[in-house]
Amino acid sequence: MKTSKKIGLGLLTLGLAATLVACGGGGKDKATDDSKASGSDGAKHSAVIVTDIGGVDDKSFNQSAWEGLQAWGKENNLSEGADGFAYIQSDDASAYTTNMDQAVSNGFQTIFGIGYLLKDAVTTAAEANPDTNFGIIDDVIEDKDNVVSATFKDNEASYLAGVAAAYSTKTDHVGFIGGEEGVVIDRFEAGFVQGVKETAEKLKKDIKVDVKYAASFGDPAKGKALAAAMYQGGADIIFHASGGTGTGVFQEAKDINETGDQEKVWVIGVDRDQDADGVYKTKDGKEDNFTLTSTLKGVGAAVQDISNRALKDEFPGGEHLVYGLKDGGVDLTEGYVGEDAKKAIQEAKDKIISEEIVVSETPEK
Repeated sequence: MKTSKKIGLGLLTLGLAATLVACGGGGKDKATDDSKASGSDGAKHSAVIVTDIGGVDDKSFNQSAWEGLQAWGKENNLSEGADGFAYIQSDDASAYTTNMDQAVSNGFQTIFGIGYLLKDAVTTAAEANPDTNFGIIDDVIEDKDNVVSATFKDNEASYLAGVAAAYSTKTDHVGFIGGEEGVVIDRFEAGFVQGVKETAEKLKKDIKVDVKYAASFGDPAKGKALAAAMYQGGADIIFHASGGTGTGVFQEAKDINETGDQEKVWVIGVDRDQDADGVYKTKDGKEDNFTLTSTLKGVGAAVQDISNRALKDEFPGGEHLVYGLKDGGVDLTEGYVGEDAKKAIQEAKDKIISEEIVVSETPEK
């Protein structure tokens, strides 16, 4: 399989406006509304994303993909529907294959599986439909000329999040909450823990890192419970890489901070700027924010980039596109870190790009 690296930071930081309308489960989509079935000038290409169970309003991975596809549709004067762009939302894992089949039946020319959990469904659909373009986000499908694979160096951005956490913690105790265990979230955990530990050594501090998994990307209640235990145990910063489960992490931080009964706690967002999710009112009624920073992942930019290539008859089938810090595919928001932390983050970023710092993709065992 060919490997290439091509994405610009400008794509990643696009202000992608999105009007998100949640679909019904397991196969309902935005493609069957005849009033939205064609672009103003006639569709030149059609593309659809099939989400994992997080859905297009997960404020994270799937939402980023949908925003990117919406931006692509707007850029090319297409309308939402079967002849333009759409999403099909999966309410549970059993719907992945059915939803992929539905995308094919609706005639979409380029079909994306959003997340590694859809790898098998994409593989099966691609084998059965060799004339349709398929994309898998966050995993690799090899030796198929009608499939493009896109992965991200999440470990690099997560390392920067670890630097931010190490400089910002007041309790010398931070946490990581993952969705489902696997090679993708391994990258987030590995990078974050390495960033914390190496920065702690530099600062001559001993910082504890708690690591927990929710076993789901769509369980806010579990995310809230895990966050509550971590905060009660002394952590004052939690980095989540858990999709929709992370909404529970944010809710727990909001509840704690609004009561004002303990020192402020923070959340580090994932995949997109989650600054808005950290807005809250203090006990005395003042507006504040507890999103320390967010790792950025160009899922939407990748979907937009691949869709544009397909529209130009340049679909990169058989290739593995890798998006990292060097080419702007991942990054970290400025957030609310202090000046010393900002300098350290930039220094770490430069060293990762120059390969002076090599970030692990797998957690220490």
